[in-house]
Amino acid sequence: MLNIGRSSAMGVIACAVGLSVIGAVPARAQNVLEGLHRHPTLTSTITDNGDLNPYAVVVAPASSGKIQKGDVLVDNFNNSSNLQGTGGTIIDFNPSTRSTTLFAKLPQHLPQCPGGIGLTTAMTMLSSGWVIVGSTPSTDGTTATKGNGCFLVFDSNGQLATIWSGSHINGPWGNMAVIDNGSKATLFVSMSGYDLPDPSKLDPATGLPVVINKATVLRIQLAIPASGPPKVTSQTVIASGLAQRADKDVFLIGPTGLALIGGTLYVSDAIENRIIAIPDAATRGGSAGAGRTVTKDGLLQRPLALAATGSGHILACNGKNGQVVEFDPASGKQLAAQWIDSNQAQSPPGNGDLFGLAMAPDGSGFYYVEDDTNMLAKATP
Repeated sequence: MLNIGRSSAMGVIACAVGLSVIGAVPARAQNVLEGLHRHPTLTSTITDNGDLNPYAVVVAPASSGKIQKGDVLVDNFNNSSNLQGTGGTIIDFNPSTRSTTLFAKLPQHLPQCPGGIGLTTAMTMLSSGWVIVGSTPSTDGTTATKGNGCFLVFDSNGQLATIWSGSHINGPWGNMAVIDNGSKATLFVSMSGYDLPDPSKLDPATGLPVVINKATVLRIQLAIPASGPPKVTSQTVIASGLAQRADKDVFLIGPTGLALIGGTLYVSDAIENRIIAIPDAATRGGSAGAGRTVTKDGLLQRPLALAATGSGHILACNGKNGQVVEFDPASGKQLAAQWIDSNQAQSPPGNGDLFGLAMAPDGSGFYYVEDDTNMLAKATP
């Protein structure tokens, strides 16, 4: 077991439990955030090789290999030098025993993955035990040296089984939405790397890195044999023309969160500060373009990871402050926001601290990571 404890050098997490609500929300709405009042930290996400900057948060749907059902998997985007796009480790936290172990560790360079290894929030675990994670790599910590990246497939003991790359895969970035039928599965993930320049290329009108409207959402169909890793049977771009840009502080900004409710895929369009809907996501034969706006601005402050709640609402982590926002995708109404990281070292508080997000399967709240302290935490009643 890893000796992973809280590092005083990472500072102290300051979490607030304040809740702000837009308008009067009926009791029947049963907003998730209204029932969550505590935010305990669970474990450090820094591994023995010094990898840091936790991104993806995934709750295991089944017990397989060295993973127990309900375990929380977290990957790291940075290496020990704190260079973005260079992290290659995944940890496994067991909520029952409160133990943290190393699930997988990769070298920084693999010839099958164009550009190398930098594990993003594009991670999932299938009920068959396979763990799939995206890599959007760099060699200097910026998009100036960004590679196209790949998907890495691990067995449930953390052994690398296969790698997927190709023309549809360029900067796999957003947390995956998944339809898992055992012998078949469908993955939905955003791609935010097409023609992305380095952050020094500025738009003269804004003074910010230039926006490139080439990000996509890719649907990947998988066949899962009784023996051997999943095989890609088809790939379809179901959304396109979404905004993306390089950023010296957060590597890149692009569509990040994905949540599937019914046949509609909801995607956080971070640059446009909105949530979009892609109808018929599992069956459509082509792209829905930039989608339909569901909700925009208001409490949203660069929405990142998304998670669907049991009541049919969606939670979104903010990238520009330490709040998570709850909204109703049917009406587009933003219902509430709660501070889950109010670190005053950033301005606004918690700015840049949040990223991955996943609901606890027993309905007891949600897991999230705090990049400022490299900790896994949980919002609970």
